[in-house]
Amino acid sequence: MLKEVLYDLASIDDVLFIVKSNGVVSEIRSNSLQMKQNEKWITLGDNNGPCHMHINSELIKRAEFVKEQKPEKISYSVRFFDENDHRVLAGFITKMYDEDKNPRPERIRLYDNLFEKYGSKSIIVF
Repeated sequence: MLKEVLYDLASIDDVLFIVKSNGVVSEIRSNSLQMKQNEKWITLGDNNGPCHMHINSELIKRAEFVKEQKPEKISYSVRFFDENDHRVLAGFITKMYDEDKNPRPERIRLYDNLFEKYGSKSIIVF
């Protein structure tokens, strides 16, 4: 199911994937990301392109749907955790608000549809 969640998330324009590791943070936009899997490795992006990531599907143990209240808005994301409960990857759906800081219903619906598709559970265990 990990591949399906990643695929659906990467299919949404303007998702910002954030890879987190000790001392390094990498950000990749979802727009036109390709995706493929070879055994345990899921590749997001063009392997020959300037930016892509390889995800070891055996090390991702759960995903969490998160709506987080910020000072001026709500942040919408799907966060992926390893066996030590460390967040290793997150996909933030961006452009949720217009220039006047009003919510964009069509963007919020994208998040809600993804949440409903995976059982309306805030945590998915793989």
